[in-house]
Amino acid sequence: MKYIFFYTLLLSLVSCKNSTKTYNEGAILYKRHCENCHMSDGSGLEALYPPLAKADMLKNLGVKAACIIKYGLHGKILVNGIEFDTGMDPVQNLSDVEITNILNYIHNAWGNRKQFIQLNEVTHTLENCKTQIK
Repeated sequence: MKYIFFYTLLLSLVSCKNSTKTYNEGAILYKRHCENCHMSDGSGLEALYPPLAKADMLKNLGVKAACIIKYGLHGKILVNGIEFDTGMDPVQNLSDVEITNILNYIHNAWGNRKQFIQLNEVTHTLENCKTQIK
């Protein structure tokens, strides 16, 4: 019984360490690829670019936000009751790992709270949205 407790404790410590690493890498990638439009605090840029901080659309999309990062977005969207029609260019040079890290960052920054997304979820989601785009 002691061994099971110790093993569980060890796994949770490793998991927390990986979550922190993922979050930090996501913050660096966000700064490089997303901050210019969505701002350092996730507030967006007035009527041009939607906020990510406490954004209902982001919360509702969950892992499907990976499709927007990878393949872009066109047309009108509604975020927190405000309409945006600027669109978003795809960020195609990001790997699935990098997209996962960005998602985990934006889903847990600026008051957002969401369970960490796993790489296999992002890979599966990207494959599905890729086939829908073609």
